Amino acid sequence: MTGASEHYAIVADGGRQYRVSEGQVLEIDFRHLPAGSEVVFDHVLAVSKGGKITIGKPMLKGATVKAAVVGSVQGEKIFVQKFARRKNYRRRTGHRSISTKVRIDSIAG
Repeated sequence: MTGASEHYAIVADGGRQYRVSEGQVLEIDFRHLPAGSEVVFDHVLAVSKGGKITIGKPMLKGATVKAAVVGSVQGEKIFVQKFARRKNYRRRTGHRSISTKVRIDSIAG
């Protein structure tokens, strides 16, 4: 934490909650959006501005966080194995989840 005057918000997206501040780059669940397009988070749970924290019940009405899409990235590879004993049956498959990188532009509310 840098100081009491930091401007940040807590937003809910894709079943997760993120603490975001302006200029921060964040990885969210994949969305079919080109780089440079705008994403608006309207499920804002709390906003801190100048040391004053406003908390929603459960969300703040009229509060939005705007972000710009930077691009898409692939996550680390996760391996899954299937095995049946004494049957000479083994399968190993892998999966890489794709996520979207966004840069937080503004916090309003």
